[in-house]
Amino acid sequence: MDFQITDEQRDLQQRCLTLAAAFVARSAEHDRDASHPTENYQRLRDDGFLALSIPRVWGGTGVDFLSHTLAYEALGQGCPSTALAFNMHHSVVMPVLQSAEVEPDAKRRVADLVVRQGKLLGGNFSEPGTTSLVGERGLTARARRVEGGWRITGRKMFASMLEAADYCLVLAYPDAAISPTAGMLLLVPRDAPGRSVNPNWDVLGMRATRSDALILDECFVPDDAVVFQSNDMRPFRQAHLNWFWGSYTAVYLGVAVAAYQEMIRVVQTRQPSGAAQPLAYHPDVRRQVAQLSVDLEAARLITYRSAWLSDTQGPTAETTTAMYRAKYMVGEAVTRITRVALTLGGAHGIFKGSRLEQLFRDGALAPIQPPPADFCLWNMGVFELGLDPADLLPPLKLG
Repeated sequence: MDFQITDEQRDLQQRCLTLAAAFVARSAEHDRDASHPTENYQRLRDDGFLALSIPRVWGGTGVDFLSHTLAYEALGQGCPSTALAFNMHHSVVMPVLQSAEVEPDAKRRVADLVVRQGKLLGGNFSEPGTTSLVGERGLTARARRVEGGWRITGRKMFASMLEAADYCLVLAYPDAAISPTAGMLLLVPRDAPGRSVNPNWDVLGMRATRSDALILDECFVPDDAVVFQSNDMRPFRQAHLNWFWGSYTAVYLGVAVAAYQEMIRVVQTRQPSGAAQPLAYHPDVRRQVAQLSVDLEAARLITYRSAWLSDTQGPTAETTTAMYRAKYMVGEAVTRITRVALTLGGAHGIFKGSRLEQLFRDGALAPIQPPPADFCLWNMGVFELGLDPADLLPPLKLG
């Protein structure tokens, strides 16, 4: 196994750390107000991050998945919401451009939007009433063929940067389809007639992602808005899990790094009244820091290896399991690190505006964001035991 970090990757990492240092200054404000960090998005646009992972054949920079992972680990250390939301652009664009199932004309349209026109794309697959614990997702949003295009009706959930992105790639069920696993992806612009937003994103953490609900009421889009359509979306989604959800793991790894570094700063500089030494000299603090350093390094190496496997093997069973393992491990590590960091920082750190308090809340979402921790363990167990998922009982009785 060799996933040595190249000079180019280190340069990218440093660029992202520089951006993160600028973003952190505004992070608390956007978190408090649950506001779009549009100035951060614009900086990322200006610095070429829209096309960072887009293959060079389509005019992009063409960095690999490990490079993307390094970049978003670094960005996640600044404003986690900015990194998490902006990553959605890559998480929907890259499967389209890499899939052999997507027609070249559709790829060309998407690449042109991003590379030449500089458009920011979001994505919206989730719907009310579904749960990632089960995995299978029945679509209620419907796309109906009409003259000159399609009309989409339905409600979607958790659409990050919905009002900041130029387009939203929506997953809907074709009205004339007969297969339960059918689906289609349609590009819905911000000004599409019949599109509206329910600004309901008032949540615990990652508040500045503004992952509001998208309302589509006979929303019209033209024929060329269709990016992909299939009677069975499962192969497409399975082949690109690295982008669809694996790309978000690095952001939460960045949250863990930021919390760890802030904790180190606090215990090294805070000296209680009457004491001759700062908190770093306390034996319990040293022990806790040592344990967290193990958690952080393990999470980092597991995540890097999963990205390396994705680049070298593609979507094999081993790669997919490694992605689940990384998502689970980072979720456990970031929640433990942020919790202990808040504890070691003491009561001074629990006030709103505290860096540790914000990172604690942002990190709390890591085991919840799809795929959640238990779903990761389910898939890892199936792989490790060599089981066929078709032989297993469903987790819930079907109605």
